[in-house]
Amino acid sequence: MFNLETFDIKLETNFIGRNFIYAEEVDSTNSILLSKENKKYNIDGTVVLAEKQNKGRGRKTRVWYSARGYNLTFSILLSSKEYFKSKVNLLNFVAAIAVAHSVENLYQLRCELKWPNDVLINKKKIAGILLESVSSGNKLEKVVIGIGLNVNQITFHGNYNVEPTSLKIELENQRINRETLLAEILNNFEETLYRFVYNKKYILNEWKEHCSMIGERISITDGDKEIFGIFDDIDDDGFLLLKTRSGIEKIRFGDVTLSLCF
Repeated sequence: MFNLETFDIKLETNFIGRNFIYAEEVDSTNSILLSKENKKYNIDGTVVLAEKQNKGRGRKTRVWYSARGYNLTFSILLSSKEYFKSKVNLLNFVAAIAVAHSVENLYQLRCELKWPNDVLINKKKIAGILLESVSSGNKLEKVVIGIGLNVNQITFHGNYNVEPTSLKIELENQRINRETLLAEILNNFEETLYRFVYNKKYILNEWKEHCSMIGERISITDGDKEIFGIFDDIDDDGFLLLKTRSGIEKIRFGDVTLSLCF
């Protein structure tokens, strides 16, 4: 059971997570915050945490499976227009950096960030991030950032794009206090979000400092399409710049893996 009192003591934010909604079971925490039906879900900085998601999802409608009560599956709502002025795609990076910094600060485990939205430890996936939004015409109304983080789960079933792991596994069976961890992530998220507003270069540089794939030969798949090249850089919008035989190609979507071909 998630201890709300312990979590509240550790939370040091001004607005992220101050409207906190805890649920035993939902279809999807992202879906709750994307809905327009309930006003209490439309407050800037609202966080929804669920012990179980029946329809949790990752990129490309993939299913995100998380054992009840072992991990952190939550979503953060942003509705202030100051975050939507430009480079909204970088909010993915804001979340990834917040998760990485929190894990590194609390447990001294080095995290690697994998484009576009994964957090890895020892080349295994510890967390995934899904950014979704609601627009009215050309006007962006809100962005929801869903985060799934493997905490105390030690067995995983199914086929995975990247082999999963958890903090408990990486810390040799040490059980993690989820309340402390979630508060640390939200504290870091708010601080990193402020940096995003005033210094987007920091976000780009910090993300790249945690990405070991830059300069490596990679393949990128998007549906039936596969392209090979060298991970040259990311641009100011967070898109991947791939060096191919015909020049630099900007990649907006796709799954990245290391490759021997080029």
